[in-house]
Amino acid sequence: MSDTAQRAFEVWKQDEGKDEGCGEWFQIDQSRIDQFADVTEDHQFIHIDPERAKSTPFGTTIAHGFLTLSMLTKLAASLPQGPPGRYEGVVMGINYGFDRVRFVSPVTVGSRIRVQSTLKSVEQKGNAVQITRTMTVEIEGSDKPALVADWVSRVVYG
Repeated sequence: MSDTAQRAFEVWKQDEGKDEGCGEWFQIDQSRIDQFADVTEDHQFIHIDPERAKSTPFGTTIAHGFLTLSMLTKLAASLPQGPPGRYEGVVMGINYGFDRVRFVSPVTVGSRIRVQSTLKSVEQKGNAVQITRTMTVEIEGSDKPALVADWVSRVVYG
């Protein structure tokens, strides 16, 4: 492990288990849902047909669960960055995967969502630090989250 990666690991490790805060609210509109349906070829009426969706328990169209999941990158970008030593000497960041994903509640069209992050675990991996964050996507005005996922990333240092 490089000295840079070792120093960064020590900074990351200090915050293991801690709440990293919430990001900014972001609205999910019908245009975004329709575009996601086109890209993924998932045109189920509950996503793209507002008239037919009125007769569902949701009363309106809902975002695809995978759309909500894919928004984690955007939502996480507005999280507080934490101590500066976390990112000194970074070459790149890599998505490693998810240990757990749960779609708890649907995101209805027009809803605003944001992410809350907890730094679940930190591990050394050569010149990388592997971090697992529990990401909770909140829906404004709802007691239940849209999604909870353990997102695994690697931050690679020079």
